Parts: sequence; C-alpha cells; structure tokens
Amino acid sequence: MAARRKAPRRRAKKSFNVSAIELGTALSLSQASGLSSSVKMALDGNIAGGLENLQKSVMASKNKIVGTLGAAFVAKALTKGFSSGTLAKLGPIRVKA
Repeated sequence: MAARRKAPRRRAKKSFNVSAIELGTALSLSQASGLSSSVKMALDGNIAGGLENLQKSVMASKNKIVGTLGAAFVAKALTKGFSSGTLAKLGPIRVKA
C-alpha cells in the first residue's frame, strides 16, 4: 500500500502593500481634523467633548480637507497609467502609487 501524500499547505503572503497616496491622504486628514486630541478626549472618558472637538476642527479646516481629497483624487487618476505601481519596497512592505 502506498503512503498518502499530505495536502500542500498554503502559506500566507509575507509582504503587504501600502498605498502612498491613500496613506498620505489619511495622515493629512487626521492632522487637519484634529483627530488625535479628539480621540484622547474620548479615551479619557469625555466622549461628547471629543466629538464636539472633532466637529469644530473639521468645520474650521473644511477647505483644507476638500483640497486634500481633491488632490488625492487627481493623484490616483494620474497614477493609473503606471505599469508596476511600486514606488519602493522596504522589507515586507511595498509602497504603491
């Protein structure tokens, strides 16, 4: 009787992709909206104050937020033509356009 073969195991990918445009947009939006101070307030127990602070920050910098989103949209449209899309690779992290 022949020995049975074990089923091949699939290995998880050892790298992951990070979109440079999306990451930059997210960081810019979190900075423009004062997200860090609002989250800190909410974690300290003042959830209503954190949400109110976030609302005031967003309303005060809405022009910057709209500009950031517009620039991200244009950048994504322009980079659709890149063949590989990879801007850099650092260990398991690939920075894509």
